[in-house]
Amino acid sequence: MSKRNSQAAKTAARERLRIERERQAKRDKVKRQLIVAGSLVGVLAIAGGISYAVVQGNKPDHWEAAADAKLVKPANTSGENGTTVVIGKSDAKKTLELYEDPRCPVCATFEQTVGKTIEKDVEDGKYKIRFVGASFLDRNLTGEGSKNALSAMGAALNVSPEAFLAYKSALYSAEYHPEETDDKFKDDSYLIKIANTVDALKGNKEFQADVKDGTFDKWALEMSEVFDKSEAQGTPTLMMDGKKLTGSDGQNAPMTVAEFTTAVDKALKA
Repeated sequence: MSKRNSQAAKTAARERLRIERERQAKRDKVKRQLIVAGSLVGVLAIAGGISYAVVQGNKPDHWEAAADAKLVKPANTSGENGTTVVIGKSDAKKTLELYEDPRCPVCATFEQTVGKTIEKDVEDGKYKIRFVGASFLDRNLTGEGSKNALSAMGAALNVSPEAFLAYKSALYSAEYHPEETDDKFKDDSYLIKIANTVDALKGNKEFQADVKDGTFDKWALEMSEVFDKSEAQGTPTLMMDGKKLTGSDGQNAPMTVAEFTTAVDKALKA
């Protein structure tokens, strides 16, 4: 091989090497651009996710929104915000105030034991009852069952006072009342299931719509506030003429029919 041919071959080889280096450089540049673009998309996605999470986190929850909603008062109520619920014959001279939280297990025991006696007394005109609902157990135990059940009770009251009393009794029954740590009343379908055991509410489409739509959610919050501002320190609490009715221990609500009747008769005579 001559020197001339050898030099030409070397020159051609160097040119091919230069071209290949340029091609590789271009490929590396494109690769870097893709990596940067991918990273930017990732950063934007993360930022977008964070922004979405922040927006969602700043959104009011259902009950916060309900507090700002328009108040709808159930029928058969009176007073400011419709939170005065008095049931009984108009000529009954005295009123028994009954403070209860739907999730309260002691209230359930009280209702299962004394509830029917109260209903009969009211029907006989012995006294009227004023119901004050509470939801402090939602705060203490976390959850929303007390508020949701109160809202459903408002829907029952909107049907009739009789439906309200029957539904309240069903909610506190041994069959349907959950453990206080079980927030079962937050489930609308469960509240409707219980309502279907009450003649006036069974298959009642208007009642069911009010429960599902939360028609009386704000009312439930207003009712809870009445309890929070009252002198009652817990549930159940019974009062007549501003005085607390207690059982034989002189501290807690009367939990037997005999103790209840004794306390009520004494208050009626006062």
